[in-house]
Amino acid sequence: MSIAYERAGTGPPVALAHGFVGDARSTWGSQIEALADEFTVIAWDAPGAGESSDPPEGFGMGDYVDCFAAFLRALRIERTSLVGLSFGGALVLATCHRHRGLVSSVVLVSGYAGWLGSLGAEEAHRRLARSLQASRLQPDQFVAAMVPSMFSPSAKGEIVAKFVDSVRTFRPGGFRAMARASVEDQSHVLADVGVPTLLLYADHDVRAPIAVGEAMHAAVRESELVVLTGPGHVSPVEAPDDVTRELRRFLRSVQRTPLAQPDPA
Repeated sequence: MSIAYERAGTGPPVALAHGFVGDARSTWGSQIEALADEFTVIAWDAPGAGESSDPPEGFGMGDYVDCFAAFLRALRIERTSLVGLSFGGALVLATCHRHRGLVSSVVLVSGYAGWLGSLGAEEAHRRLARSLQASRLQPDQFVAAMVPSMFSPSAKGEIVAKFVDSVRTFRPGGFRAMARASVEDQSHVLADVGVPTLLLYADHDVRAPIAVGEAMHAAVRESELVVLTGPGHVSPVEAPDDVTRELRRFLRSVQRTPLAQPDPA
């Protein structure tokens, strides 16, 4: 399986994982460029998204996590801060569980402990059904179905245009795989994350409301909850300066804090 990615800068590594629509550049472009002045920033296209190849049928969260860990190790990244948006947040949590030694700190941006873990069974299965239905739509119909819940009503078109273009190029098989992986319950991981954690949520997010972040904050030791005023779910695109500011602040703080030796992966 081939993995496409963006890499910029030098310094302590930071790995970025996008959500179940979009790709590395359309989601994290502003942060890649801004943080490269003091960090090595790596952002992958998950299997089934962007320029990466499609995953095999039945590819689950464990498969995504093992692929992500192998990808980072192929780049000679031995320990890194992990930043995940939405589906990418669940991916990051699962990476903490399966590859603990790889993770030095965690940032969840509008993240879930899986849809089951954060939203409950009824909502999780409703979202999966809607996602599978949307995967059969034509590109413009898919955009119309997915994009409105990704941003606040006040999001400016020119700011989100590149992200919308990337959603239009979605690949149905990859999207279905990520949707199914999104359902998986990661709540068992929360009590054992064990590294400094920033929870970054947004007050106009209708997909991962603030209550999701508050529940995560109560469950994750060493976590800090920050709520952004204004943006919706894909805040790295809608409020890039605010997200970059919080990421830089947090990443600087964990670089100054001595880290305990990780348990073996």
